[in-house]
Amino acid sequence: MSILSSVKHLVRQILEQSTQAIGTTKVGRIVFEQMVNQAMERTQLVTHQGLEMRFAVPNQLNHFRITTFATKEPETLEWIDSLPENSLLWDIGTNVGLYTVYAALKRKSRVVAFEPSVFNLELLARNLYLNHLQDRVTLLPIALSDQMGSNTLRMSSTEWGGALSSFGKDIGWDGQPMREIFAFPTYGLSLDQLVEVLGLDYPNYIKMDVDGIEHFLLQGGPEVLKQIKGILIEINDDFEEQAGLAKKLLEDSGLKLLEKRHSEMFEESKFQNLYNQIWIRK
Repeated sequence: MSILSSVKHLVRQILEQSTQAIGTTKVGRIVFEQMVNQAMERTQLVTHQGLEMRFAVPNQLNHFRITTFATKEPETLEWIDSLPENSLLWDIGTNVGLYTVYAALKRKSRVVAFEPSVFNLELLARNLYLNHLQDRVTLLPIALSDQMGSNTLRMSSTEWGGALSSFGKDIGWDGQPMREIFAFPTYGLSLDQLVEVLGLDYPNYIKMDVDGIEHFLLQGGPEVLKQIKGILIEINDDFEEQAGLAKKLLEDSGLKLLEKRHSEMFEESKFQNLYNQIWIRK
């Protein structure tokens, strides 16, 4: 363990012990309640290409997401910039909604935002409200899978803005068994069933980032994939089953790989072979 990690661990232990002690008193509980409320109400302004957006920043993770808005996934922002105005976009794995907000404001996209995490839903709803997008974005708090039914959403984080979860499978972004620290049962639908059962309109474009189960979602959406004009999807080249099956399903639907990219910040990390792939209709 590095010195920095050791210091963080020590600080965390001290804070946990202190909060447990203070939380046993009425005054302490009132203080904690006010701290949580104030944290959730904290917001930060982001300006990108002259566009102003405001997001909730209750913790360090969301502060990081905001401060790296333009640098973490520049290829995603450029892809959104290329969408025709007023397109219907399905944002699958919306998290707290950074790219949903950008697409809705920058390209006037009509967005259906899919996010099953109970920890991210409140922030997502807050971010839509902060940017006055209630009439342009529809939030669907359901999980997607390759088939309809009840299953388990497994999560590796309970932080607001956390990622790396998996619905109906026990694998993570790398295809390996995931480190589950929280889970709950919920209901899922396939891509095609969103149209057949819920009556959603076919999307023009899809953005998909579901941390390792992308290929299963694609399996459940042959008709949807035939209708879309393009998709941006996160694929791990080292996860051969995912990469191979996703390629076959997308090609079979008549889509062509335009490019795959990621930010320089991923080059020296464990995510160095994780790319956003951009596919277009031939």
